[in-house]
Amino acid sequence: MTRALLIVDVQNDFTEGGALAVAGGDAVARGVSALLREHGADYDVIVASRDWHDPTGDNGGHFSAQPDFVDSWPVHCVAETSGAAYDPLLDTTAVTHHVRKGQGKPAYSMFEGVTEAGETVAGILSAHGVVTADVVGIATDHCVRASAADAIAHGVHVRILTDLVAGVGAESSEAALAELAHAGAELVDSPGGGAASDGSAASTDGPGTTSDGAAG
Repeated sequence: MTRALLIVDVQNDFTEGGALAVAGGDAVARGVSALLREHGADYDVIVASRDWHDPTGDNGGHFSAQPDFVDSWPVHCVAETSGAAYDPLLDTTAVTHHVRKGQGKPAYSMFEGVTEAGETVAGILSAHGVVTADVVGIATDHCVRASAADAIAHGVHVRILTDLVAGVGAESSEAALAELAHAGAELVDSPGGGAASDGSAASTDGPGTTSDGAAG
């Protein structure tokens, strides 16, 4: 049975100190690194995504000087900037495919992105015969939700490692996990229980502390 690990948007702008910081983001980065260190060999494919937005323009209305934090956001994860880089606490050595999404338009699911070689996540999973995927990353209620939903739609059995995700809001994260469970996802702890986050850790106090964490 071919297995994949999908790592969603563990980037500087979505972890503590970033432009759209999600509380618990650094803990997710540390926990995912521990997972890869101890169980990386369990996965045949490891895909990591990043928001990778154009430095000019509003990226299809995604950036706004007056964001509503629903469909528009402050500038974040601009291509080739430190904000778009992986969190330094995330060890990406074992990652087999790096996906960039956004690039001039809104994109939340990693399935909307491509590798530098032009591969899509759907294509990668199909090519490797992936039948089950563990999903981790940021943010539970935005890009983790969208990516996991697309994986399910692709016919993959999805497990959300709930101690290795961090969300914007407690209620919205709980709702996202419930929606994914209803769609067929399993909600489980990571092997060894990394305890990075409860999946709903977030601050929702407004600009500077509120983030989609995976704005796309």
